[in-house]
Amino acid sequence: MLIVLAIAGLAVQGQLWLADDGFRKTRGLRAAVAEQRGQNQGLRDRNASLEAEVINLKQARDAAEERARTDLGMIGKTETFYQVIPAGGSGIVANADNP
Repeated sequence: MLIVLAIAGLAVQGQLWLADDGFRKTRGLRAAVAEQRGQNQGLRDRNASLEAEVINLKQARDAAEERARTDLGMIGKTETFYQVIPAGGSGIVANADNP
C-alpha cells in the first residue's frame, strides 16, 4: 500500500513540474502579471498627469491662453505681432503680388 501511495505522489509531482499547465505555466503567468502591473502603473501616472492638465485648463483661463499660444500660434486681441525677417532673406517670404 505504501508503494502505491509513493508512486501516486511521484506521478502528481511529475505532473506539477513537467506538465504544460503546471509550474512552468504558473511562473510564466506570474511574470506576465508583473509586467502588466508595471504597464498599468505607467498608464496611471500618465492619466494623472492628463487629469491635472484638464483640471488646470478648465479652471484657469491663463493656461488655456498659454496652450493656444504655444500649440496653435494664436495672438490675443490686445497684442501686436511682429515678424522679424533676417537681412538678405528676400527669398524666404513670398510676395503677395507674385506667389
